[in-house]
Amino acid sequence: MIEKVILVDENDQPIGLMEKIEAHQKALLHRAFSVFVINSKGEILLQQRALNKYHSPGLWTNTCCSHQREGESNLQAGKRRLQEEMGMQIPLKELFSFIYKAPFDNGLTEHEFDHVLIGYSDDTPKINPTEVADYKWDTPEATRQDMALYPEKYTVWFRIIFEKFYHYIHKI
Repeated sequence: MIEKVILVDENDQPIGLMEKIEAHQKALLHRAFSVFVINSKGEILLQQRALNKYHSPGLWTNTCCSHQREGESNLQAGKRRLQEEMGMQIPLKELFSFIYKAPFDNGLTEHEFDHVLIGYSDDTPKINPTEVADYKWDTPEATRQDMALYPEKYTVWFRIIFEKFYHYIHKI
């Protein structure tokens, strides 16, 4: 199956579909989501991307992220991908959304209207090894400190999203 993304305008209104790789090659704005799972200790579930990923392999990032499919809501997409990557089924809610643009060394660019979703769970992930190399639970403060010292260990989009997420969770 050819994976397509939903192209959107700056108001998140759909304007078409395009093959995922082509949208990333052309740096076109498209809809995406990023999921954060938090446990009862206030720790964030981070994943290390599988080593076979076409960009950012082996880097640490949020619990999971991907693109909505045509006709799929943000929450449906988040739940689908959380199950596919981390083997978890939990309720999610949308926190906020924003636009970002992040180029990669391989010529691809993430230009996304990103919907940030949150869920709460103490479950142990059952990772899909084709998507995820490893996982860990970490406090927001420890993650922030580690990212400041070793930004190269984290995905570009996570470094962008995390600052917005960090400020948001400290307002709750």
